Amino acid sequence: MAGKATFITIIGFTLLFMIAIKNFGNISTSSVGNMVNYYSEMIAHNIAVSGANLASNQIFIDPTWDDGYSNEDFSDGKLDVEIQVVDVYKNIRKIVATGSYHGMESIVEVTLSPSKFSKFAYYSVSEGGTIWWTGNDTVWGPFHTQDYLRAANHPVFFGKASSLKSLVYKTSKTADKPNFIGGYDPGVSVTMPTNAVDLMETPAETGGYEFTGHDTVYMFFVNDSLKYKFSYGASYSALYLPDAAPNGMIFAKNSVVRLKGTVKGQYTLGCNSTTTSTGKGTVWIDDNIVYNKDPRKYPNSTDMLGICAENSVWITKNTANNSSVDIHASIYCEKGGFGAQDHDIRPVSGNINLLGGIIQKTRAAVGTFSGTSINHGFAKRYRYDDRFMTASPPFFPGTGGFEIVSWLE
Repeated sequence: MAGKATFITIIGFTLLFMIAIKNFGNISTSSVGNMVNYYSEMIAHNIAVSGANLASNQIFIDPTWDDGYSNEDFSDGKLDVEIQVVDVYKNIRKIVATGSYHGMESIVEVTLSPSKFSKFAYYSVSEGGTIWWTGNDTVWGPFHTQDYLRAANHPVFFGKASSLKSLVYKTSKTADKPNFIGGYDPGVSVTMPTNAVDLMETPAETGGYEFTGHDTVYMFFVNDSLKYKFSYGASYSALYLPDAAPNGMIFAKNSVVRLKGTVKGQYTLGCNSTTTSTGKGTVWIDDNIVYNKDPRKYPNSTDMLGICAENSVWITKNTANNSSVDIHASIYCEKGGFGAQDHDIRPVSGNINLLGGIIQKTRAAVGTFSGTSINHGFAKRYRYDDRFMTASPPFFPGTGGFEIVSWLE
C-alpha cells in the first residue's frame, strides 16, 4: 500500500513539474516576444520623435516649409511627416510624424504657432538715447532690446532678458549689476517688422471691421459693443462687435484713433498711415482702457486687447488722465514709441497702471524724475499679463518664428 502511494505521489509531482516547465517555457517565449515588441515600439517611437524634431527645425529655418517627408528610410524603419495648416489666417501648423519599424507604428503630433511680439513684457529697437534701467525698475515678464541694456543700481528682471548689444553698467558691475531672475542672453537679435500694421487691413476687410476715409476715429469700447464717431462734438454710433468683427480685427486706415472704454472679448486695434504725415497711424489714449474681467481677479478671463499703431501710442494730456490711467493691453508701436503727451511739462499725473506689455521701435518717455521723486508726468506701474506667454490678441504682429504650443505622443 505504501509503495502504491509513493508511486502516485511521484506521478503527481512529475505532472506538476511538467506543467510548471511548460508554463515557464510559455512565459519565456512570451517575454522574448514582449521584449521584441517593446523594442520595435521604442524604435518606431524614436523615429516619430526624430521626424517631429526634424520638421520643427525645418519650419524654424524656413517658416514656409511644408514639404514633409514621405516613406523615408530612417534607423532601419520608415518615416512619414505631414505638415497641416490648421488655421490659414493665424498660420497655425501641425506636424504629424509617423514612425514605422517591423510592423510597429508610433505617431507624434506637434502644434506650432507663430511667435508673437505680445509675448514680451518689454521690447525696443532703440532705447531712445542714454536711458537707464534703475533700481526703481522691475520688469515682470520677457524682456528684449536690440540696443544696449543700460543698468544702474540693480534693476530687477523676473522674466528671461536678452539684448542684441551688450550690458552696460552706469558706474561699475558691483554697483549696478541687474538681478536677472529669469536669466540673461546677450547677442540675441529679434527684428521688428516694418509692415505688420499695414497687413492687418486684410483680416479687417475679411471678417473684421475697417474704418476708412476719416482723419480721426473716436472709439469707445462698451463691453462687447464699440461706440464710434468721427469728430469730438458728434454723437456716437454703435457696433455689436461679435457680429461686426467676428475675427476680432478692427482697423482704422490712414487715421488717428482716440481710445477709451471697457473691452469684453478678444480684439486687436490697428491704425496705419498711408501718407508721410506722422500724425496719422497714431493712437491717443484719452481715458482708461480696461478689460471687463481683469484676469488678476478672474483667472478664467478671456478678455484680451492689442493696440497696434504704425507710429506711436500716446497718453493724452487731459483732465481724465491727470490722476493716473489704467491700460489693459499689449501695445505695439511700429515706427514710434509709447509715451505721455507733454511728459516733461504736464503736472504730476499719478501712475500708468499697465497690465500687458510694451513693444516699440524707440523708447519714449512718460515723465521726468529727480532721484525717486516725480517732477512731471507719470510713475510706471507695469505688470505683465502672463496669458501672453501662450496666447495673443488676434492677428498681433509676429516675430517671424514659431513656438511649440503642444506636443502629443
